[in-house]
Amino acid sequence: SQIGDALESLAQTIAQRRNAGPESYTYRLLTGDLDTLLKKLVEEAHETTLAAKDVAVASDKTADVDHLRYEAGDVVYHLMVLLERCGIGLDEFAAELNSRMTEEELAGRGGIVMLKPEHVNRGNHVEK
Repeated sequence: SQIGDALESLAQTIAQRRNAGPESYTYRLLTGDLDTLLKKLVEEAHETTLAAKDVAVASDKTADVDHLRYEAGDVVYHLMVLLERCGIGLDEFAAELNSRMTEEELAGRGGIVMLKPEHVNRGNHVEK
C-alpha cells in the first residue's frame, strides 16, 4: 500500500506550509483562527457522509465513488492540518491507532510497530 508514503509526504508539505505566508491556504489554516479550521473539518466530514450515501444508492457507482474518494481526501487533509497545528506527528498518531489493537492483531499485521511511550507526547501539546 502507498498510504504511508502519501501521508508522510502530505504531513511534510503541511509542516513546510507553516512558513509559506498568508497566500497559502494551509498557512492560514495553521496560523489563523482555530474555529475556521475546525468548521472546515466538520464541513468536509459532512460532505463525505453525503457522498457515501450517494454511493450506497447509486446504480452507476463510478462517479459517486470518485466523489466519495475526493471528499475523503479533503477530510484527511484537514485532519492532518489540525494534527500539525496541535503538534501531533504521524508517528504519534500511528501509535494511537496501534494502541487500539490487541497484541494478537498487531502480531498478525507484520510491520506495524507500537511506539514506546516515550515517543508519545500525550498531554504535552501546545498549539503552534
